[in-house]
Amino acid sequence: MIAFVRGQVAAVTLSSAVLEVSGVGLELMCTPNTLATLRAGQSATLPTSMVVREDSLTLFGFVDEDEKQVFELVQTASGVGPKVAQAITAVLAPDDLRRAIATDDVKTLTRVPGIGQKGAQRIILELKDRIGPPVGERPASMPPAGAWREQVHQGLVGLGWPVREAERAVDAVADQAGDAPDVAALLRAALRALSKA
Repeated sequence: MIAFVRGQVAAVTLSSAVLEVSGVGLELMCTPNTLATLRAGQSATLPTSMVVREDSLTLFGFVDEDEKQVFELVQTASGVGPKVAQAITAVLAPDDLRRAIATDDVKTLTRVPGIGQKGAQRIILELKDRIGPPVGERPASMPPAGAWREQVHQGLVGLGWPVREAERAVDAVADQAGDAPDVAALLRAALRALSKA
């Protein structure tokens, strides 16, 4: 397995980043929060998780080891595959997920696209004894002003929302951006706005 990738960021796309490692470009599927920390031409080290399927090998990249561990742990719950696991890490910070599971907060889990009431209850039941308590807040990434709109929009589209609905959700949370926008928080707010619509 590939535990981490270190190299120069060759490209950042809607839902992935390409890191050049010894002349080879490795594509890593990433959440908007992780992508917000990457800049083309700069060096980066990302913890990774490889998902092997009959027809594909997919490498997922994470902002830190904690996010990677949560991604891998939630996949041990029934009915949670890598796509839903990535949606969980995109919508909920690791400690937010730990809190939701510890307090039986089904409502928080159902904000994640692809998780309904029964799925949330199953995740809580299966992971409650294994996910552990919150470990402390990780610092939020601070993208350049204005860049958050595109990152949140790309994140919503990457999670399966139609382009127009994603645009409306970005407009709905624009007043929350402020001078130093937190992309992850804005993405969560946009998802809440979409789930209410």
